Amino acid sequence: MYILICGAGLVGISLAQKLVELGHTVGIIDSDPNACRYAREQIGVMAFEGSAVSTDVLLEAGIRKANALAAVLRSDALNLALVTLAKHYGVSQILSRLRHPDFAQPLRLSGASHIISTVDLSVSTMVNAIEYPQVESMMHFEQGQIEVLKLSIADNSYVAGRTLAQIAQDGKFPKGSLIIGYQPHPNEDLMIPNGSTMLESGSTVLIATKPGLLRPIIDFMQGSESPKK
Repeated sequence: MYILICGAGLVGISLAQKLVELGHTVGIIDSDPNACRYAREQIGVMAFEGSAVSTDVLLEAGIRKANALAAVLRSDALNLALVTLAKHYGVSQILSRLRHPDFAQPLRLSGASHIISTVDLSVSTMVNAIEYPQVESMMHFEQGQIEVLKLSIADNSYVAGRTLAQIAQDGKFPKGSLIIGYQPHPNEDLMIPNGSTMLESGSTVLIATKPGLLRPIIDFMQGSESPKK
């Protein structure tokens, strides 16, 4: 895929580096010549110096052939203008960083397919780390309507030695939750489990659930005895 990143700040540069590692072709636009030089020499991407909301610069950077565009400019107003232009030029995937919530709906109406609030993500991550220290990591989907958390299974856990079918049939297992990933040991690949998959102590699971069920699912999966109803 050809991905165009508009903005060579910390987020833009880090995103470009990760996408290159994944094998994508990346172009980056920024008005700072030093940032463009760094992108070319240190990351190995194409860099175009100029305003990312200039049609001439966008066309030079190949926006017509871009499969995706990431708007990570320094202001929401500029990102909004960029999203509008990207939509005009037919980019199918348009991602935008969001700073102020008032711009969320305008960005969506202008054609942004994904809107990422860096402030909300940071706050949510910190709150979850404080509230649920036993959770190794947590991701949010659909504006926080679904949470995917990574949990380890302790030796004395109630679910250790039980299959997913047995766990799902347990009346105390929070309904609306689903175990979607299983890693038997840290040096093994993550797998998609089925009903016969048995959870071993020391293993790791990925669980999809709703925000209101975070505490019950954590207590159920990591408790040493069957939770009370």
